[in-house]
Amino acid sequence: MRKKNGRKHGSIFKRLVGNKNTVTILGLLACVATLIIGYNYRVGLAIDPIELPYARQDLPARTLITNDMVGRIKVARDYVSRSQNLAKTTAEVVNHYVSYKTNIPKGSLFYKEVLKEAEEMPDAAFANIEDGYVPYSLSVNAETTYANSIRAGDYIDLYMSATDNNNGNKVMYGCLIKSIRVLAVKDSKGNNIVKNTLVYGKPSELLFAVDEEMYQLLSQAEYIRSGDIKITPYVRNKNYTENPNPTTVDSNTLRNFIKSQVTELR
Repeated sequence: MRKKNGRKHGSIFKRLVGNKNTVTILGLLACVATLIIGYNYRVGLAIDPIELPYARQDLPARTLITNDMVGRIKVARDYVSRSQNLAKTTAEVVNHYVSYKTNIPKGSLFYKEVLKEAEEMPDAAFANIEDGYVPYSLSVNAETTYANSIRAGDYIDLYMSATDNNNGNKVMYGCLIKSIRVLAVKDSKGNNIVKNTLVYGKPSELLFAVDEEMYQLLSQAEYIRSGDIKITPYVRNKNYTENPNPTTVDSNTLRNFIKSQVTELR
């Protein structure tokens, strides 16, 4: 009897499998199940939340962002994947500045284009000036900066050349100021140049912080025409920057020459 039942069940299965309509229905059911499972997986993946940093308060332009200004909020993963310029980690936000061109409202996510490094801010150099010092701008170009090889933070020397019209038109040349720190390198539009290549801008000025005597000396040299005075940067090696000497006027002869060309008004 058992053998007959086995043969009976086997024959029923063979008839079902052999029936084209049955196979078609089973195939359709399998396709529908696959679509449903796949759809649910994709929807679940799309709405699966991911944590992003957001502004816990209004952040005006030029604000230095600190940890207490940043919170975490869950956002649908699909939205994040479609917004390529979203900052996804706190590290991408904290210790960056809000762009000088905009502000960030409370509750907003952070977008990379409004987050700036300190050296990217136009006025960043002025934040590093000590009391008793003033900024001085020296006009330069790609040639005098050695193909834009001077960077903010470098220590360099400033050399001076001049023709002494009162001494047989002799050429004077030497180091005027020794070991002066570059605060910023800017292009003709005032933008900071932060990359070591001309692709990122052509240098137009170097910014320094100098005391009153050096400021007067450099300013006087700039406006003197009779002596044909030129001030040019002199690049030193990495060790010179890492172990700087005090910033000093290096030549009394050049200082006295500049003073001799100027009438100071009281």
